[in-house]
Amino acid sequence: MKKVLSIALLTMAANYIYGQKNITNQDLIWYGLFTTFEINKKWYFQNEFQERHYVAPTTQHQFLIRTHLHRLLGTSGWETSLGMCLFLQNPNDPNATSKLTVPELRPHLEFAYKQKLAQVTIDHRYRAEARFFHNTNTTRTELEDGFDFGNFRLRYRLQATIPLYKIAEKRFLKLKVSDEIHLNAGNKISRNVFEQNRIYAGIGYDIIQNLSFEVGYLNWFQQRPNGDFYNRDILRFTVAHKINLQKKEE
Repeated sequence: MKKVLSIALLTMAANYIYGQKNITNQDLIWYGLFTTFEINKKWYFQNEFQERHYVAPTTQHQFLIRTHLHRLLGTSGWETSLGMCLFLQNPNDPNATSKLTVPELRPHLEFAYKQKLAQVTIDHRYRAEARFFHNTNTTRTELEDGFDFGNFRLRYRLQATIPLYKIAEKRFLKLKVSDEIHLNAGNKISRNVFEQNRIYAGIGYDIIQNLSFEVGYLNWFQQRPNGDFYNRDILRFTVAHKINLQKKEE
């Protein structure tokens, strides 16, 4: 409860500050495919593919591929993971004349804790990632050789999953709500230490036991390096698929 109150206070304070700045509003749609490979009772591997584009005009904003290997830490509810992300960034202005796509590499270390409160599942995710940006010329119209370290980013996400209706054995209609805070760290960060906040609410449906579909709304409030802000309203579609690689016992 203390963590929830702290996040709420930080969010309200951030929104008050945001109200004093120049804000650019944008509408986007995100599509995601998450495939989980269960190796055994302690280890699993996950792949993510995400496509993100603006609504008007319909032009690409971002595309990413992320892979991460997870290890459950006993029966404590904790787990840890290591991962890498290839992130392709297009201009933050959908009407920009230059459409240069800038690659970014993001290795990350993560700890997560899952707890059950009656029928509600609470997830705490702590992620630290390093950001390496592909070099460009000064006008950002052409790529140049090599990558350069940008900054570290610290992320904390609090998420609740609430079963609404049982469809069949181990299949539910679920409500998912979350809030995630991003903090920047590094010598190149001056004005946007409190970089962004993401509030999400969605409905998930288990099509079959290991295949689910989710649709939801995400509000992405992000501070720019110059001190101004983006306020993005996002419609998100997600498909999650689990594949069990464990050998069945005779």
